Amino acid sequence: MAPSPAPAGLQVQIFGLESDQATRAAVRFFKERRITIHLVDLRRKPISAGELRRFVERLGAPALADQDGKAWRDAGLGYMRMTEAELAERLLADMRLLRLPLVRFGNSVSAGRAEAVWKTWFSASA
Repeated sequence: MAPSPAPAGLQVQIFGLESDQATRAAVRFFKERRITIHLVDLRRKPISAGELRRFVERLGAPALADQDGKAWRDAGLGYMRMTEAELAERLLADMRLLRLPLVRFGNSVSAGRAEAVWKTWFSASA
């Protein structure tokens, strides 16, 4: 039995890297549900300050930081204490510190692989 098509107009925006496993999983998740995807590859087009601010306002800068990643360790950030504003500036200056993918559906946002959150977005809109 084929999956039923998603209601018209459902669209998500995914900020990530095409080579990133979590980003590919997010793309696959939404494609399986026939949701229109707008993928922004951060290697080609960095996230704008306003867009990143939207994620920081809703999730907080610590939720966006990939504190287990190689870039975080290489920058020596594990030992630094930063305010949320300072961390947001670091994330904007170095996209490698972001926990990918960043996904936006209308006013809802998520950071990292969050399939449980994504499912709630579409069960609520159905």
